[in-house]
Amino acid sequence: MFVQTEITPNPNSLKFLPGKTVSNNGSFEVTNKDETNNELIRNLLSINGVQGIFLGKDFISVNKYENTKWEEIKHIVISLINDFYSTGNEIVIDKNLNESNSNLKDIEKKIVQILDQKIRPAVAKDGGDIKFKEFKDGIVKVQLQGSCSGCPSSTMTLKQGVQNLLCHYIPEVKQVEAI
Repeated sequence: MFVQTEITPNPNSLKFLPGKTVSNNGSFEVTNKDETNNELIRNLLSINGVQGIFLGKDFISVNKYENTKWEEIKHIVISLINDFYSTGNEIVIDKNLNESNSNLKDIEKKIVQILDQKIRPAVAKDGGDIKFKEFKDGIVKVQLQGSCSGCPSSTMTLKQGVQNLLCHYIPEVKQVEAI
């Protein structure tokens, strides 16, 4: 197996592509190894210098601390991913870990639909995700995950991309904020 890597706009985040399914039911972020029993995630979070792990459909984004160099940890991450899949594991996350959107208001469902269809695919290409959290008084609050969390260009993307798109499709939206 050959794990490929891709840089992201965030210099402290690297996208690892194992060439296999990582999560079959949504994205998932973990920053504390005590929050999961998953062997691969716990091992990745045990690497000195790793701050968080974000799992997408076919990639794993690893966020490191700023003072850690990729040369120090990249080969360890690749080795752990290779070991995980070579022992017969087919998928890292195999269950639905996402929140349900069934109790949202109609306008919130429209916001989530635009995020899901128009924004999340682009954000996933950069190794991250954006999750709807709240809509109140014209302000949409979202959570940035994976490579997007702490990325220097995320503020510009949020205002010029996400906010402009949501305001265009939903006139009630006046502003977008990251929490």
